[in-house]
Amino acid sequence: MLRKLLSFFIINLGVFCVAVNVHFFLSPNNLATGGVSGLSIVLHDLFPGLSLGLFMLIANIVFFLLGFIFIGFNFGAKTIYTSFAVSFMVWGLEKFAPMSSPLSDDILIQLIIGQAIAAAGIAMVFHQGASTGGTDILAMILNKYFSIEMGKGVLFSDIAIATSSIFVFGPQTGLYAFFGVILNGIVIDYTLQQFNDNKEIVIISRESDLVREFIVSELGKGATIHSAKGAFTQDSKEVITTILKRKDYSRLRKYISEIDQTAFITVHATNEILGQNFKRLA
Repeated sequence: MLRKLLSFFIINLGVFCVAVNVHFFLSPNNLATGGVSGLSIVLHDLFPGLSLGLFMLIANIVFFLLGFIFIGFNFGAKTIYTSFAVSFMVWGLEKFAPMSSPLSDDILIQLIIGQAIAAAGIAMVFHQGASTGGTDILAMILNKYFSIEMGKGVLFSDIAIATSSIFVFGPQTGLYAFFGVILNGIVIDYTLQQFNDNKEIVIISRESDLVREFIVSELGKGATIHSAKGAFTQDSKEVITTILKRKDYSRLRKYISEIDQTAFITVHATNEILGQNFKRLA
């Protein structure tokens, strides 16, 4: 129960970060940096009678209806919740903290700060197994019918929205929107890497048995043993591969330095780990 409550809190914190970016940074500067928010900013300028939050709500409903028609119910409750939660939070900020003008005259610094806040929020949502919907659904449709990769599908959708802003808000604002699309992807990738605390550790040591025993008994982790042969010496060796968090890796490195100064260790960053004791495959 505590884990579910923590996950729910993290999702809402991430959603709030996205809403803050839309309301305080993107909308006042007409920066349509892709996604439902970018599309809604363009539509809000063309049809100013409705609030931005309401446009986002309508757009999400349309995207989900398209998703149901073309790919079926394949989103998950978390994604449905976060998609509409962003819309309602933006609507709430419009009501309780209205913006009559941008925070400053420097659009670039607002774009950078806003996108950094939103990217951190999106990374939180992704880390909890959800997404903010919107153009992700278009990407899923493109992937199913045209075999376009999901990442490229999202990028194409965001670029199309940024391009439309050129015709509505002018070349300068449109170019800032293009930069925002690129910046968003970079910051999201970086933030997701910070959430991922696991490292793949590969060890070759003369004290292989002791290292394996330390990993299993002291750290309580599993490992895989491979047989290998040195290219120069032709000596048979054991290669130990394990997945550890930073704290456990520090303990292991200290232990190996005490028992075998000639050990060879490589550490690899992991983007995602699926399977037993880690994230479920489905």
